[in-house]
Amino acid sequence: MHTWHWQTWQQLPYLTCNILDDFAHGFFTQQFSPRSPLELTTVLAAAAQPYRVKQVHGDRVITPNEIDQGFQQIESSDESSFMEADGVLTDQSAQSAWACSADCVPALIADVKTGQVAAIHAGWRGTAMAIVPQAIARFQAHGSQLEHLRVALGPAIAGEVYQVSTTVAATVGMTILSAMADLGRPLQAIALNESVPTETLTLETIESALDALRQLPNSPILDDPHPGRVKLDVRRVNALQLVKAGLKPEQVAIAPYCTYQTPEHFFSYRRDRLKKVQWSGIVSR
Repeated sequence: MHTWHWQTWQQLPYLTCNILDDFAHGFFTQQFSPRSPLELTTVLAAAAQPYRVKQVHGDRVITPNEIDQGFQQIESSDESSFMEADGVLTDQSAQSAWACSADCVPALIADVKTGQVAAIHAGWRGTAMAIVPQAIARFQAHGSQLEHLRVALGPAIAGEVYQVSTTVAATVGMTILSAMADLGRPLQAIALNESVPTETLTLETIESALDALRQLPNSPILDDPHPGRVKLDVRRVNALQLVKAGLKPEQVAIAPYCTYQTPEHFFSYRRDRLKKVQWSGIVSR
């Protein structure tokens, strides 16, 4: 059973998870705003070098070496100075990887054998593109074994309050339905506003996907009274994607906190419509 703990720094609260006990890490609350990763790294490990990116709701995961080659300046607050990606995967020790969120899923990943870590931003678009499994694949390309990986999915909007269109829900859910994988690309393209033949997407296709998802144990799809809408548990989809990628359920922890329903600790874009974020970070060993 995974446990989550509130920690404090200068009387400010942040979360940790026992699945990552071997690593300095934290899911920081709105109380730390507007501190940047440069400042927050000192909370976790003063000597670590922080790395972040300009998040664009995509599926790109890059390393500090790739960031350094792009001449990123972590001291800058100008978003244009950061490379576009939605994940940072460390390639040396004493590096801290950071992701920000305000309803989307912050995923912190660690390899207990190599000491390598990653911080991933997984909104519904990134989840539809399977960004967290892609990060796992990059770990493997760097020599990681699946059994050595641990993943903590931090505070994010909960399924019971996250209403989306049936097209979005089917698009995201398709990533965990192997039998319907051939339908995934047309659905994803339409949901991401790409140009695809409209005949590839039908209401029957969407309903078939949603019906299949509803049959799953602890389904990530919840009914909604509004026509053309359902509720979607994005963290649950990410957890199922990781199991599909070869991890065991016990290698994945999900925070018991919803950003939308916990206004005392977390910013929520869906709740407040403000562009404010909280940061999540982890330090490589």
